Amino acid sequence: METCMQHEMTTPVNNDLDSLFVTYGDMIYRLALVRTRSAADAEDVVQEVFLRCLKNNPSFDSAEHQKAWLIKVAINCSKTLLSSAFRRHSVPEDALGELASDVQETDTTVYDAVMRLPEKYRTAIHLFYYESYSVREIAQMMRTTESTVKSWLHRARGLLKDALGGDYEV
Repeated sequence: METCMQHEMTTPVNNDLDSLFVTYGDMIYRLALVRTRSAADAEDVVQEVFLRCLKNNPSFDSAEHQKAWLIKVAINCSKTLLSSAFRRHSVPEDALGELASDVQETDTTVYDAVMRLPEKYRTAIHLFYYESYSVREIAQMMRTTESTVKSWLHRARGLLKDALGGDYEV
C-alpha cells in the first residue's frame, strides 16, 4: 500500500532515450566540452551518459530530477575520462578555437576566458550562469559543500576580471 502511494505522488517523466537525447543532448555536450576541452571527448561523455541511462533505466520524480541526474552523470563521466591513465600520459588537445566555434555568441572573449579557468571553476561557472543552477544544486551535483562552490565562483569571477582587464562586468 505504501509503495502505491509513493508511486502516485511521483510525476511521470518520459524515459524514452530518443526524447532524452533531443531534450538534453546539447546541454550534456556543452557541459562535457567545458570540462574536457575536447569535442571528441565530449562526444564520448555524451555517449557514455546515455548508455548509462539505458543500462540503469532510472526512475525520476520530475523533469528537474531527470536533468540533475544527467548532469551529475556527465560530470562523473568526464571526471573519469580526465583521470584515466591514458589522459595522464598524453599531450592535452588545445581545443579553444574549436570550443569558441561551438558557442552561439557574437563575442567569444568571455567564453575564451572561461575556458582557460581551472576545471572546477569552469564547471561551476557553466552550471551557474549557462544552466541556471543554484549554488546548493551545484554543490549536490559536484559532491561538495555550498561554501566550496561559492568560493569557486568568487575565485573564478576574480580570475575572469583579471583576464578580461576590466573590459567586462563580471
